[in-house]
Formats: sequence, structure tokens, C-alpha cells
Amino acid sequence: MKRLDVATLFDTLADRRSPTTAYFSRPLDIDPCAAVAHGVADLAGLVEDAAGWLAAAGAGPGDRVAIVKDNHWDIVLLAMAAVRIGAVPAPIAAHLAPPALGTLLARLQPELAVLDGAAAERFAAAGIAPTARRLLLLDGPPETLAGAVPLADVRGRRAPAPRRRRDDEPLIIVHTSGTTGTPKLVAHSGATIVRRLIGFEAHRWPVLSSRPDDSVAAATSFVHGRAFAWTASVFWLCPREVGLIADHAPADAEPFLREHPPTTLEALPATYVRWQRLARADAAENVFHRVRLYISTFDAVHPPAVRTFLAASGHRRPVWLQGWGQSETGPLTFRLLTRKAVAAEGERRPTTRDLGRPVPGRTRISVVDPATLRPLPRGRPGLVLARTGALGLGYVGEPERWAAKALGRWWNTEDIGVLTRGGSVRILDREIDSVEGMSCVEVEDVVDDRIPAVLECIVLRPKEGPPLPVVVTESGLLDPDTWHRATADLPPMAEPLVVSWDDLPRTGTGKVRRPELRARLLGTSRRIPHPRAAGPAAADE
Repeated sequence: MKRLDVATLFDTLADRRSPTTAYFSRPLDIDPCAAVAHGVADLAGLVEDAAGWLAAAGAGPGDRVAIVKDNHWDIVLLAMAAVRIGAVPAPIAAHLAPPALGTLLARLQPELAVLDGAAAERFAAAGIAPTARRLLLLDGPPETLAGAVPLADVRGRRAPAPRRRRDDEPLIIVHTSGTTGTPKLVAHSGATIVRRLIGFEAHRWPVLSSRPDDSVAAATSFVHGRAFAWTASVFWLCPREVGLIADHAPADAEPFLREHPPTTLEALPATYVRWQRLARADAAENVFHRVRLYISTFDAVHPPAVRTFLAASGHRRPVWLQGWGQSETGPLTFRLLTRKAVAAEGERRPTTRDLGRPVPGRTRISVVDPATLRPLPRGRPGLVLARTGALGLGYVGEPERWAAKALGRWWNTEDIGVLTRGGSVRILDREIDSVEGMSCVEVEDVVDDRIPAVLECIVLRPKEGPPLPVVVTESGLLDPDTWHRATADLPPMAEPLVVSWDDLPRTGTGKVRRPELRARLLGTSRRIPHPRAAGPAAADE
């Protein structure tokens, strides 16, 4: 088999006569044809054209290229174009506040920043100049951003020949979700993201891999490393159709899902939560009736959502693949959930918080004492460390932060969890969110399971006093008696604060920004100090 090269992926697929057609929920923002479907040869042409734009705008081998635009799959195509000319792309979520965007660009120090008109207007309104030697504006009035080159000035420029680089050289810079503050920028090489991650997924694994007759769909945050790896691995397996969903609001996504019903679907956890109403439709109207495989990454999904989507499928034995990992590490564990696995309602038992076993032969997990970093026996909660060959190269602009988390050959995930006697990983809390004597995420699962009106529950730890549950409902209302009945056997908590979906600060992947929410509601973004040396981390069992 020809070596998978992300720079020329679609050229290779066109040479192989791949039958895959990509369909878009709306036209790609960089596509002058405004098409809603493209074959692989068309996609190869788009990537080559974009490579010409970037080169003409001043980017070259080894240069960092920031990509800041509205969420759509063309972010991945622009990243591939940068890789093609030997540059190092760094996609950045355009929804971030301008000060956070400014911080990331200052750390990145890109040779070229590629922005759409909306991002440029936000910078201008905030009075912040993007840190970059050169600026390329994809759309909008050129005067929006002083010194920016409009796309019209570089369209039609010939792309240089594709450049190859060593496997150990930086290939792409991705950023973390940013749930605990400004996202971190993680550099990955060809060895870590292509050979270790994409290469692994591009094999034909039973149940999990795309098949020639599949209609594969993704509703994700296309700036994250997961979208880059997903694109390469899925297209390499040549499914019949690939659906790319840019806008995740149910009203926007439903017509596309109805026209292109998927057989495998990967979506953000928050997107699955928002789509539950669609999944509860009658069998004849259900847009998920053909799904055989659901995939969820970035965060665990509450059991009721998993139960709802598995029930929506008309497949005899649909499966939910739950993956756990980080931008720094790639996937660390995975678990397959069936209808039977999530059948019991309202019970206090690990379901989706049991994240499964480490990827065989590729990752190892150890749980250690948070203070001493000495290994704990199975069944004891502690700080979760991971070891993987897919670990990134470091944090761009924050080497000291990386050094603090890289404990010998182990990586500090900053999660509190348990390694069970059976070898699976059960997550209890993020370390900065942990409350003594309880698991906040377990309580959140139980509340979500027992009260159908609840879309999401977030338990916050205050400086003092009982934890504060923040409960999301469609109406922003919740019956107090219903709450008290459902939580009678749970650890003591304050009275719930009931809000609507849009009241919560979220990352680009839909995760709630807990420190920001805590600061807004409780007046503190309380962080745990880390008084530990780089001592005997997990040993080397």
C-alpha cells in the first residue's frame, strides 16, 4: 500500500480512483464554486490551489501558518495545503475571545495568519492586531485588517511542488479544548500524528473502520487535531460518502442528516446532547435509523444520550465507541457500548465514565498518589498518568508548562481516576474540579439520568460550603420536588441553579468552561496548587 501522506492525500486517492464523494452541510467557505459536493479529484485541486495562495502570501518551508476562521471542514484543507508547501499549520478556533486569540498568536509567532472576515472584524473591534509577519484575508473588505492581503490577490497562483519532511519534524500544531483557561498549543510530528494516530485508524478494523458502502458523517470542531486525523484515516478507507456538518444546531443539521443519513457518525458530546430531540423521532422519521456505529471523543457523554441514540438506530446491534484521550496524547483508551451496557436507568454505577482499557500495545495507564507520584494499587483513586508513543513534541511558547506535566516517560493527564481490577480506567473528576468524598462527574451522570428534563448538570466546587449544581434545561426551569426526589441519596449539595443552554460558557468542542463559570457564579476560579516534585513518577513497572 502506498504510504499515507497528508500533503497529497487526495491526489493519491484520485490516482487510486477512490469513489468517495464528500457532501457539505453548506458550501466550503474557500470554494469559489460554492459546491455542496466534491469528489476526491476536486478536493485535490482545492488543496493544491490553497497551497498556491499560502505560498504567494509569503509562507514557506518551516514557517508557522495560523488558520483562524469559522468552523467548517475547509480548515482541514487549508492545514493540508500548508503541509504541502512544507509549512506547519496551526488551526485556531475563531470563536475564542480576541484577547485569547491574541495570546495564542503571540505564542505561535506565525509567519502567516489566515483569517476570515468575521475573525478580522472581531480583532478590529477589540483593537487588537494579530501577531503575524503577514496576513491573508479570506473574505470581507480588505480595509478590515490593516496590511492584510485579500484572497483575490493570490488566487490562481501556482503551487510549488509538494515538500517532504522528516518524521520527527513538526507537522501540525493543534490546540487543546481550553476548559481550564486559554488553550495550549501542542506541536505534533509526522511520527506522532501520522504514523501513530492516523496510521492506526487507517487500518481496516472489524466494526470500527469505514466500509466501502458506508456513509460516514462528522459534526465536530474542525480546528482540533482530531478532525485532521479523522479526515486522513476516513478518506484513506474510501467509504461511499463522507458528510461534513459545519453548523450543529438541530434545525441546521437535520435537513442534511435527512438527505444523507449516516451509517457511522462522529460528533461532539455537546452536539449529541443537542440532537437528542432528533433521535427521539418515530422510526420512519428518524435521521439516525441507518447508524451502525456512533463515535464520541473529547469527553464522555451522559448515559441517557447514549441510550437514546442507540435506541434510534434501526440496526440490529448498533455500537457506541467512546474514546478518551487528549490533544497532547491522542486516544488513550476506548470502550464499546451496546444497548445492554446502558440499559439500566438511574443507577449509581459507572457507565460512560468507565472509559475502557488502554489501546493494546500503544498506551499504558498508571494511577499515582497526587502528592508523592508513587503508584497506587488498582481500585484506589489517584492522579492518572499515561504513556504513549503518540505524545506530542511540546507546548508552543510554554516549554515550562510541558516540562511540569511530562513526568519522565509518563504524561500527567490532570484527571483523577481509578484503574479497576479488570484493567479499565474510570474517571472521577478533573484534578482542579475534585471534591473530597464525592465524584462530581458521577453525580452529574446520575442527575442527567434521573431527570429527563435535564440536558446537562455541572457540579462546581466553591471555596467553602457544599458543591453548587448548575442544571441546564430547555426552559431554564426545574421543579424543586423533582430535584429533591432525584438527589435524595446523593452527597449533600446546594440548591441547584437552573439555566438554559446558551447561559453557559463553552469551548469550541462544547465543553463547559468550569473555571470561567465558577468565577462568574462563585467569584473564584479556584485552582489546586501542585506542590510536587518531578519525583518517582509511576516508576516503570
